[in-house]
Amino acid sequence: MTLQKIKTDICVIGGGSGGLSVASGAVQMGAKVVLIEAGEMGGDCLNYGCVPSKALLSAGKQAHLMRKGGAGIAGVAPQVDYAVAMDHVQSAINTIAPHDSQERFESLGCTVIRAFARFTSPTTVQAGDTEITARRFVIATGSRAFIPPIDGLESVPYLTNETLWQQRSAPKHLLVLGGGPIGMEMAQAHRRLGCDVTVLDAMDALGRDDPEAAQVVKEALRAEDVAILEQAPVVTVSGGAGDITLTLKDGSEVKGSDLLVAVGRVANTDKLDLEKGEINRNRAGVKVNASLRSSNRRVYAIGDAAGGMQFTHVAGYHAGVLIRSMLFGLPAKAQSDHIPRATYTDPELAQIGMTEAEAHKAHGAKLTVSRADISGNDRAIATGRSSGGGFIKVMVVKNRPVGVTIVGPDAGELISFWALAVASRLKMGQIAGVVAPYPTLMELNKRAAGSYFTPKLFDNPRVQTVVKLVQRFLP
Repeated sequence: MTLQKIKTDICVIGGGSGGLSVASGAVQMGAKVVLIEAGEMGGDCLNYGCVPSKALLSAGKQAHLMRKGGAGIAGVAPQVDYAVAMDHVQSAINTIAPHDSQERFESLGCTVIRAFARFTSPTTVQAGDTEITARRFVIATGSRAFIPPIDGLESVPYLTNETLWQQRSAPKHLLVLGGGPIGMEMAQAHRRLGCDVTVLDAMDALGRDDPEAAQVVKEALRAEDVAILEQAPVVTVSGGAGDITLTLKDGSEVKGSDLLVAVGRVANTDKLDLEKGEINRNRAGVKVNASLRSSNRRVYAIGDAAGGMQFTHVAGYHAGVLIRSMLFGLPAKAQSDHIPRATYTDPELAQIGMTEAEAHKAHGAKLTVSRADISGNDRAIATGRSSGGGFIKVMVVKNRPVGVTIVGPDAGELISFWALAVASRLKMGQIAGVVAPYPTLMELNKRAAGSYFTPKLFDNPRVQTVVKLVQRFLP
Protein backbone atom coordinates (compact mmCIF):
# COMPACT_ATOMS: atom_id res chain seq x y z
CA MET A 1 0.00 0.00 0.00
CA THR A 2 1.34 3.39 -1.03
CA LEU A 3 0.84 5.96 1.71
CA GLN A 4 -0.35 9.47 1.04
CA LYS A 5 1.84 11.81 3.07
CA ILE A 6 0.70 15.03 4.74
CA LYS A 7 2.69 17.59 6.71
CA THR A 8 0.77 19.83 9.09
CA ASP A 9 1.15 22.10 12.09
CA ILE A 10 -1.27 20.26 14.37
CA CYS A 11 -2.70 16.76 14.14
CA VAL A 12 -5.70 16.13 16.38
CA ILE A 13 -6.60 12.51 17.08
CA GLY A 14 -10.24 12.31 18.15
CA GLY A 15 -13.32 14.21 17.03
CA GLY A 16 -15.02 14.60 20.39
CA SER A 17 -15.56 17.76 22.39
CA GLY A 18 -11.92 18.46 23.20
CA GLY A 19 -10.49 17.52 19.84
CA LEU A 20 -13.06 19.55 17.93
CA SER A 21 -12.42 22.59 20.12
CA VAL A 22 -8.68 22.41 19.47
CA ALA A 23 -9.16 21.84 15.75
CA SER A 24 -11.69 24.64 15.21
CA GLY A 25 -9.73 27.15 17.31
CA ALA A 26 -6.39 26.34 15.70
CA VAL A 27 -7.53 26.34 12.09
CA GLN A 28 -9.45 29.59 12.45
CA MET A 29 -6.34 31.25 13.90
CA GLY A 30 -4.22 30.27 10.92
CA ALA A 31 -2.70 26.88 11.78
CA LYS A 32 -2.80 23.93 9.41
CA VAL A 33 -4.83 21.18 11.07
CA VAL A 34 -5.46 17.50 10.36
CA LEU A 35 -8.35 16.01 12.34
CA ILE A 36 -8.62 12.22 12.62
CA GLU A 37 -11.79 10.43 13.78
CA ALA A 38 -12.64 6.78 13.17
CA GLY A 39 -16.06 6.78 14.82
CA GLU A 40 -18.88 9.28 15.00
CA MET A 41 -18.03 12.98 14.82
CA GLY A 42 -18.91 14.61 18.12
CA GLY A 43 -17.52 11.71 20.10
CA ASP A 44 -19.01 10.05 23.14
CA CYS A 45 -20.72 13.11 24.60
CA LEU A 46 -22.89 13.83 21.58
CA ASN A 47 -23.62 10.29 20.50
CA TYR A 48 -23.57 8.15 23.64
CA GLY A 49 -23.19 10.32 26.73
CA CYS A 50 -24.25 13.78 27.81
CA VAL A 51 -26.75 14.61 25.08
CA PRO A 52 -28.71 11.32 24.87
CA SER A 53 -28.76 10.78 28.63
CA LYS A 54 -30.15 14.27 29.30
CA ALA A 55 -32.71 13.80 26.53
CA LEU A 56 -33.94 10.54 28.09
CA LEU A 57 -33.97 12.13 31.55
CA SER A 58 -36.17 14.88 30.12
CA ALA A 59 -38.64 12.34 28.74
CA GLY A 60 -38.72 10.58 32.09
CA LYS A 61 -39.30 13.85 33.93
CA GLN A 62 -42.33 14.63 31.76
CA ALA A 63 -43.86 11.28 32.70
CA HIS A 64 -43.05 11.87 36.38
CA LEU A 65 -44.65 15.32 36.41
CA MET A 66 -47.83 13.92 34.87
CA ARG A 67 -48.09 11.29 37.60
CA LYS A 68 -47.30 13.78 40.33
CA GLY A 69 -49.63 16.58 39.27
CA GLY A 70 -49.45 19.88 41.14
CA ALA A 71 -51.33 22.47 43.12
CA GLY A 72 -54.96 22.03 42.09
CA ILE A 73 -53.96 19.66 39.29
CA ALA A 74 -54.66 15.95 39.60
CA GLY A 75 -51.96 13.53 38.54
CA VAL A 76 -52.72 11.19 35.65
CA ALA A 77 -51.12 8.02 34.40
CA PRO A 78 -48.94 8.91 31.39
CA GLN A 79 -49.05 6.84 28.23
CA VAL A 80 -45.36 6.06 27.86
CA ASP A 81 -43.98 5.00 24.48
CA TYR A 82 -40.36 4.01 25.06
CA ALA A 83 -39.58 3.92 21.35
CA VAL A 84 -40.81 7.49 20.90
CA ALA A 85 -38.75 8.57 23.90
CA MET A 86 -35.71 7.06 22.20
CA ASP A 87 -36.70 8.85 18.99
CA HIS A 88 -36.55 12.08 21.01
CA VAL A 89 -33.03 11.11 22.07
CA GLN A 90 -32.00 10.61 18.45
CA SER A 91 -33.65 13.87 17.44
CA ALA A 92 -31.57 15.75 20.00
CA ILE A 93 -28.40 14.13 18.66
CA ASN A 94 -29.36 14.90 15.05
CA THR A 95 -30.07 18.54 15.86
CA ILE A 96 -26.65 19.11 17.40
CA ALA A 97 -24.67 16.89 15.01
CA PRO A 98 -24.22 19.42 12.14
CA HIS A 99 -22.17 21.65 14.45
CA ASP A 100 -19.73 18.76 14.94
CA SER A 101 -19.89 17.36 11.41
CA GLN A 102 -17.06 16.55 9.03
CA GLU A 103 -18.54 18.99 6.54
CA ARG A 104 -18.38 21.89 8.98
CA PHE A 105 -14.78 21.23 9.93
CA GLU A 106 -13.72 20.85 6.32
CA SER A 107 -15.43 24.16 5.58
CA LEU A 108 -13.30 25.71 8.33
CA GLY A 109 -10.19 24.46 6.58
CA CYS A 110 -9.37 21.24 8.46
CA THR A 111 -8.26 18.11 6.66
CA VAL A 112 -10.54 15.44 8.11
CA ILE A 113 -9.56 11.77 7.94
CA ARG A 114 -12.08 9.10 8.99
CA ALA A 115 -9.87 6.24 10.12
CA PHE A 116 -8.17 4.79 13.18
CA ALA A 117 -4.88 6.47 14.04
CA ARG A 118 -1.71 4.93 15.39
CA PHE A 119 1.74 6.32 15.97
CA THR A 120 4.46 4.99 13.69
CA SER A 121 7.25 7.17 15.12
CA PRO A 122 7.63 10.12 17.52
CA THR A 123 6.80 12.48 14.65
CA THR A 124 4.32 10.53 12.51
CA VAL A 125 0.87 9.00 12.71
CA GLN A 126 -0.78 6.68 10.22
CA ALA A 127 -4.53 6.80 9.63
CA GLY A 128 -5.82 4.51 6.91
CA ASP A 129 -3.68 5.06 3.82
CA THR A 130 -2.37 8.44 5.04
CA GLU A 131 0.78 9.23 6.98
CA ILE A 132 0.72 12.51 8.87
CA THR A 133 3.82 14.34 10.05
CA ALA A 134 3.04 17.16 12.45
CA ARG A 135 4.78 19.72 14.60
CA ARG A 136 2.29 18.97 17.38
CA PHE A 137 -0.10 16.09 18.08
CA VAL A 138 -3.14 16.20 20.36
CA ILE A 139 -4.56 12.92 21.67
CA ALA A 140 -8.27 13.52 22.33
CA THR A 141 -9.61 10.00 21.98
CA GLY A 142 -11.97 10.06 24.97
CA SER A 143 -13.00 6.97 26.89
CA ARG A 144 -15.35 4.00 26.78
CA ALA A 145 -17.30 1.96 29.32
CA PHE A 146 -15.14 -0.21 31.55
CA ILE A 147 -16.31 -3.83 31.51
CA PRO A 148 -15.44 -5.45 34.86
CA PRO A 149 -13.97 -8.97 34.96
CA ILE A 150 -17.05 -10.63 36.48
CA ASP A 151 -17.48 -14.33 35.92
CA GLY A 152 -20.06 -15.02 33.22
CA LEU A 153 -20.53 -11.42 32.11
CA GLU A 154 -18.96 -12.02 28.71
CA SER A 155 -21.60 -14.64 27.86
CA VAL A 156 -24.65 -12.56 28.83
CA PRO A 157 -26.14 -9.79 26.70
CA TYR A 158 -25.55 -6.45 28.40
CA LEU A 159 -25.91 -2.77 27.58
CA THR A 160 -23.44 0.08 27.96
CA ASN A 161 -23.92 3.80 27.41
CA GLU A 162 -22.98 3.15 23.76
CA THR A 163 -25.55 0.43 23.01
CA LEU A 164 -28.40 1.59 25.24
CA TRP A 165 -29.67 4.13 22.71
CA GLN A 166 -30.33 1.45 20.11
CA GLN A 167 -33.10 -0.01 22.30
CA ARG A 168 -36.70 0.47 21.24
CA SER A 169 -38.41 -1.81 23.73
CA ALA A 170 -38.55 -0.77 27.37
CA PRO A 171 -36.77 -3.16 29.75
CA LYS A 172 -39.21 -4.92 32.05
CA HIS A 173 -36.69 -4.91 34.90
CA LEU A 174 -33.41 -3.06 34.30
CA LEU A 175 -30.43 -4.10 36.40
CA VAL A 176 -27.88 -1.30 36.65
CA LEU A 177 -24.39 -2.38 37.58
CA GLY A 178 -22.78 0.69 39.13
CA GLY A 179 -24.20 3.48 41.27
CA GLY A 180 -22.19 6.36 39.85
CA PRO A 181 -23.65 9.36 38.00
CA ILE A 182 -24.38 7.43 34.77
CA GLY A 183 -25.97 4.51 36.58
CA MET A 184 -28.12 6.66 38.84
CA GLU A 185 -29.27 8.94 36.03
CA MET A 186 -30.30 6.04 33.82
CA ALA A 187 -31.92 4.26 36.75
CA GLN A 188 -34.20 7.21 37.45
CA ALA A 189 -34.96 7.85 33.78
CA HIS A 190 -36.03 4.25 33.20
CA ARG A 191 -38.03 4.05 36.40
CA ARG A 192 -39.98 7.14 35.40
CA LEU A 193 -40.59 5.59 31.98
CA GLY A 194 -42.27 2.63 33.66
CA CYS A 195 -39.48 0.08 34.12
CA ASP A 196 -38.63 -1.74 37.30
CA VAL A 197 -35.05 -0.82 38.21
CA THR A 198 -32.43 -2.19 40.58
CA VAL A 199 -29.05 -0.48 41.06
CA LEU A 200 -26.17 -2.52 42.49
CA ASP A 201 -22.89 -1.05 43.69
CA ALA A 202 -19.94 -2.87 45.24
CA MET A 203 -19.35 0.14 47.49
CA ASP A 204 -21.70 3.09 48.06
CA ALA A 205 -23.85 4.65 45.35
CA LEU A 206 -22.57 8.14 44.47
CA GLY A 207 -19.62 7.27 46.68
CA ARG A 208 -17.37 10.01 45.28
CA ASP A 209 -19.77 12.73 46.35
CA ASP A 210 -20.51 14.38 49.67
CA PRO A 211 -22.27 11.65 51.70
CA GLU A 212 -24.96 13.99 53.04
CA ALA A 213 -25.82 15.23 49.56
CA ALA A 214 -25.65 11.75 48.05
CA GLN A 215 -28.10 10.52 50.68
CA VAL A 216 -30.65 13.13 49.57
CA VAL A 217 -30.46 11.82 46.01
CA LYS A 218 -30.66 8.17 47.06
CA GLU A 219 -33.69 8.80 49.25
CA ALA A 220 -35.42 10.55 46.34
CA LEU A 221 -34.79 7.62 43.99
CA ARG A 222 -35.89 5.09 46.57
CA ALA A 223 -39.10 7.10 47.07
CA GLU A 224 -39.75 6.49 43.36
CA ASP A 225 -39.25 2.74 43.93
CA VAL A 226 -35.74 2.48 42.50
CA ALA A 227 -34.08 -0.36 44.43
CA ILE A 228 -30.52 0.59 45.40
CA LEU A 229 -28.32 -2.19 46.77
CA GLU A 230 -25.05 -0.93 48.27
CA GLN A 231 -22.04 -2.89 49.49
CA ALA A 232 -23.30 -5.54 47.09
CA PRO A 233 -20.46 -6.82 44.89
CA VAL A 234 -21.59 -9.04 42.01
CA VAL A 235 -19.48 -12.19 41.62
CA THR A 236 -21.25 -14.02 38.78
CA VAL A 237 -23.66 -13.20 35.97
CA SER A 238 -25.81 -15.85 34.30
CA GLY A 239 -28.87 -16.28 32.15
CA GLY A 240 -29.77 -14.89 28.76
CA ALA A 241 -31.80 -12.24 26.98
CA GLY A 242 -34.80 -11.28 29.10
CA ASP A 243 -33.75 -13.40 32.07
CA ILE A 244 -30.52 -12.34 33.74
CA THR A 245 -29.37 -13.32 37.23
CA LEU A 246 -26.73 -11.52 39.26
CA THR A 247 -25.24 -13.49 42.13
CA LEU A 248 -23.84 -11.38 44.95
CA LYS A 249 -20.89 -12.08 47.20
CA ASP A 250 -23.21 -13.05 50.06
CA GLY A 251 -24.85 -15.71 47.88
CA SER A 252 -28.12 -13.86 47.26
CA GLU A 253 -29.46 -13.38 43.75
CA VAL A 254 -31.03 -10.45 41.89
CA LYS A 255 -32.99 -11.15 38.72
CA GLY A 256 -33.92 -8.84 35.87
CA SER A 257 -34.65 -8.69 32.17
CA ASP A 258 -31.82 -6.38 31.02
CA LEU A 259 -28.41 -5.39 32.33
CA LEU A 260 -26.73 -1.99 32.01
CA VAL A 261 -23.02 -1.92 32.89
CA ALA A 262 -22.02 1.48 34.25
CA VAL A 263 -19.11 0.91 36.62
CA GLY A 264 -16.70 3.47 35.21
CA ARG A 265 -14.72 4.54 32.16
CA VAL A 266 -11.39 3.60 30.60
CA ALA A 267 -9.33 5.86 28.33
CA ASN A 268 -9.19 4.99 24.61
CA THR A 269 -5.41 4.85 24.31
CA ASP A 270 -4.68 1.14 23.95
CA LYS A 271 -4.76 1.05 20.12
CA LEU A 272 -2.64 4.12 19.43
CA ASP A 273 0.75 2.32 19.51
CA LEU A 274 1.93 4.93 22.00
CA GLU A 275 5.25 3.17 22.53
CA LYS A 276 6.21 3.87 18.91
CA GLY A 277 5.52 7.52 19.59
CA GLU A 278 7.69 7.42 22.73
CA ILE A 279 4.62 8.35 24.78
CA ASN A 280 4.33 7.09 28.34
CA ARG A 281 1.00 6.11 29.84
CA ASN A 282 -0.36 4.90 33.15
CA ARG A 283 -3.51 3.08 34.22
CA ALA A 284 -5.61 6.22 33.77
CA GLY A 285 -4.45 7.22 30.29
CA VAL A 286 -1.62 9.19 28.71
CA LYS A 287 0.79 10.45 31.34
CA VAL A 288 0.94 14.24 31.07
CA ASN A 289 2.36 17.13 33.07
CA ALA A 290 0.51 20.24 34.21
CA SER A 291 0.77 21.64 30.67
CA LEU A 292 -0.90 18.48 29.31
CA ARG A 293 2.30 17.52 27.53
CA SER A 294 3.37 13.88 27.33
CA SER A 295 6.84 12.33 27.52
CA ASN A 296 7.09 13.15 23.80
CA ARG A 297 7.25 16.95 23.74
CA ARG A 298 5.40 17.04 20.43
CA VAL A 299 2.41 15.18 21.89
CA TYR A 300 -0.31 16.45 24.21
CA ALA A 301 -3.34 14.67 25.65
CA ILE A 302 -6.62 16.22 26.77
CA GLY A 303 -9.94 15.21 28.26
CA ASP A 304 -10.53 11.61 29.25
CA ALA A 305 -7.39 10.49 27.39
CA ALA A 306 -5.30 12.52 29.85
CA GLY A 307 -6.55 10.39 32.72
CA GLY A 308 -8.04 13.08 34.94
CA MET A 309 -11.61 14.27 35.52
CA GLN A 310 -13.82 12.62 32.90
CA PHE A 311 -16.21 15.38 31.89
CA THR A 312 -16.97 17.00 28.54
CA HIS A 313 -16.44 20.48 29.94
CA VAL A 314 -12.99 19.45 31.19
CA ALA A 315 -12.01 18.45 27.65
CA GLY A 316 -13.22 21.84 26.42
CA TYR A 317 -11.22 23.57 29.15
CA HIS A 318 -8.13 21.55 28.25
CA ALA A 319 -8.55 22.64 24.64
CA GLY A 320 -8.33 26.27 25.72
CA VAL A 321 -5.13 25.54 27.65
CA LEU A 322 -3.56 23.99 24.54
CA ILE A 323 -4.66 26.82 22.26
CA ARG A 324 -2.78 29.32 24.43
CA SER A 325 0.26 27.07 24.59
CA MET A 326 0.53 25.70 21.05
CA LEU A 327 -0.61 28.70 19.03
CA PHE A 328 0.78 31.60 21.04
CA GLY A 329 3.63 30.01 22.95
CA LEU A 330 2.22 31.26 26.23
CA PRO A 331 2.76 29.32 29.45
CA ALA A 332 -0.48 27.54 30.30
CA LYS A 333 -1.21 24.90 32.88
CA ALA A 334 -4.38 22.93 33.55
CA GLN A 335 -5.92 23.11 37.00
CA SER A 336 -8.85 21.23 38.50
CA ASP A 337 -9.92 23.03 41.68
CA HIS A 338 -12.26 25.33 39.72
CA ILE A 339 -13.90 22.59 37.65
CA PRO A 340 -17.54 21.87 38.60
CA ARG A 341 -19.36 18.59 38.13
CA ALA A 342 -23.02 17.65 38.23
CA THR A 343 -25.20 14.56 38.37
CA TYR A 344 -28.52 15.23 36.63
CA THR A 345 -30.81 13.12 38.73
CA ASP A 346 -33.86 14.76 40.29
CA PRO A 347 -32.78 16.29 42.63
CA GLU A 348 -29.52 17.26 40.96
CA LEU A 349 -26.20 17.05 42.78
CA ALA A 350 -23.37 19.46 41.95
CA GLN A 351 -19.90 19.97 43.36
CA ILE A 352 -16.91 22.21 42.87
CA GLY A 353 -13.62 21.99 44.71
CA MET A 354 -13.41 20.13 48.00
CA THR A 355 -16.22 18.29 49.72
CA GLU A 356 -16.73 18.98 53.42
CA ALA A 357 -14.72 15.89 54.42
CA GLU A 358 -11.87 16.78 52.06
CA ALA A 359 -11.81 20.37 53.31
CA HIS A 360 -11.74 19.26 56.96
CA LYS A 361 -8.82 16.97 56.21
CA ALA A 362 -6.90 19.65 54.31
CA HIS A 363 -7.61 22.72 56.48
CA GLY A 364 -8.73 21.52 59.90
CA ALA A 365 -9.71 24.31 62.27
CA LYS A 366 -9.25 26.95 59.55
CA LEU A 367 -12.40 25.68 57.83
CA THR A 368 -15.82 27.23 58.19
CA VAL A 369 -18.84 25.51 56.63
CA SER A 370 -21.65 27.86 55.64
CA ARG A 371 -24.98 26.51 54.40
CA ALA A 372 -28.54 27.30 53.42
CA ASP A 373 -31.47 24.89 53.04
CA ILE A 374 -33.66 24.88 49.95
CA SER A 375 -36.71 24.59 52.19
CA GLY A 376 -36.22 28.27 53.05
CA ASN A 377 -36.00 29.53 49.46
CA ASP A 378 -39.12 31.42 48.38
CA ARG A 379 -38.89 30.40 44.71
CA ALA A 380 -38.58 26.74 45.65
CA ILE A 381 -41.59 27.09 47.96
CA ALA A 382 -43.67 28.86 45.30
CA THR A 383 -42.92 26.23 42.67
CA GLY A 384 -43.42 23.24 44.96
CA ARG A 385 -39.76 22.19 44.98
CA SER A 386 -38.79 22.99 48.56
CA SER A 387 -39.19 19.51 50.05
CA GLY A 388 -36.70 16.67 49.91
CA GLY A 389 -33.92 17.99 52.11
CA GLY A 390 -31.91 19.87 49.49
CA PHE A 391 -29.22 22.32 50.54
CA ILE A 392 -26.11 24.25 49.61
CA LYS A 393 -23.02 24.26 51.74
CA VAL A 394 -19.88 26.27 51.17
CA MET A 395 -16.48 25.34 52.54
CA VAL A 396 -14.64 28.56 53.38
CA VAL A 397 -10.99 29.08 54.29
CA LYS A 398 -9.56 32.56 54.91
CA ASN A 399 -12.73 34.21 53.62
CA ARG A 400 -12.65 32.38 50.28
CA PRO A 401 -14.65 29.34 49.11
CA VAL A 402 -12.58 26.21 48.55
CA GLY A 403 -15.51 23.91 47.82
CA VAL A 404 -19.26 24.00 47.29
CA THR A 405 -21.85 21.21 47.42
CA ILE A 406 -25.38 21.75 46.12
CA VAL A 407 -28.17 19.17 46.07
CA GLY A 408 -31.63 20.15 44.91
CA PRO A 409 -33.46 21.58 41.91
CA ASP A 410 -31.20 23.06 39.22
CA ALA A 411 -28.04 22.40 41.21
CA GLY A 412 -26.16 21.99 37.94
CA GLU A 413 -27.11 25.55 37.00
CA LEU A 414 -26.46 27.06 40.43
CA ILE A 415 -22.93 25.65 40.63
CA SER A 416 -21.76 27.81 37.70
CA PHE A 417 -21.92 30.87 39.94
CA TRP A 418 -19.47 29.22 42.31
CA ALA A 419 -17.23 28.14 39.42
CA LEU A 420 -16.78 31.83 38.66
CA ALA A 421 -16.26 32.66 42.33
CA VAL A 422 -13.62 29.97 42.84
CA ALA A 423 -11.80 30.68 39.56
CA SER A 424 -11.74 34.42 40.32
CA ARG A 425 -10.76 33.89 43.95
CA LEU A 426 -13.66 36.02 45.15
CA LYS A 427 -14.06 36.69 48.84
CA MET A 428 -17.25 35.82 50.65
CA GLY A 429 -18.05 39.50 51.14
CA GLN A 430 -18.05 40.03 47.39
CA ILE A 431 -20.26 37.00 46.89
CA ALA A 432 -22.68 38.10 49.62
CA GLY A 433 -22.90 41.50 47.94
CA VAL A 434 -24.42 40.06 44.75
CA VAL A 435 -28.01 41.21 44.20
CA ALA A 436 -30.16 38.38 42.85
CA PRO A 437 -33.62 38.94 41.37
CA TYR A 438 -36.45 37.89 43.67
CA PRO A 439 -37.71 35.20 43.81
CA THR A 440 -35.06 32.96 42.28
CA LEU A 441 -33.12 29.88 43.28
CA MET A 442 -30.03 32.04 42.83
CA GLU A 443 -30.85 33.58 46.21
CA LEU A 444 -29.67 30.31 47.75
CA ASN A 445 -26.11 31.18 46.76
CA LYS A 446 -26.42 34.62 48.28
CA ARG A 447 -28.00 33.25 51.46
CA ALA A 448 -25.24 30.67 51.88
CA ALA A 449 -22.65 33.41 51.51
CA GLY A 450 -24.55 35.66 53.89
CA SER A 451 -24.83 32.98 56.53
CA TYR A 452 -21.02 32.92 56.67
CA PHE A 453 -21.17 36.35 58.25
CA THR A 454 -24.09 35.66 60.62
CA PRO A 455 -22.02 34.59 63.64
CA LYS A 456 -19.50 37.32 62.91
CA LEU A 457 -22.15 40.06 62.94
CA PHE A 458 -25.27 39.00 64.81
CA ASP A 459 -23.78 36.92 67.61
CA ASN A 460 -20.72 39.09 68.21
CA PRO A 461 -20.64 41.12 71.47
CA ARG A 462 -18.06 43.50 70.03
CA VAL A 463 -20.27 44.33 67.09
CA GLN A 464 -23.22 44.89 69.41
CA THR A 465 -21.14 47.22 71.57
CA VAL A 466 -20.01 49.27 68.56
CA VAL A 467 -23.58 49.56 67.26
CA LYS A 468 -24.85 50.77 70.66
CA LEU A 469 -22.12 53.41 70.82
CA VAL A 470 -22.82 54.61 67.31
CA GLN A 471 -26.54 54.83 68.02
CA ARG A 472 -25.87 56.81 71.17
CA PHE A 473 -23.68 59.44 69.51
CA LEU A 474 -24.97 59.47 65.93
CA PRO A 475 -26.61 62.82 65.28
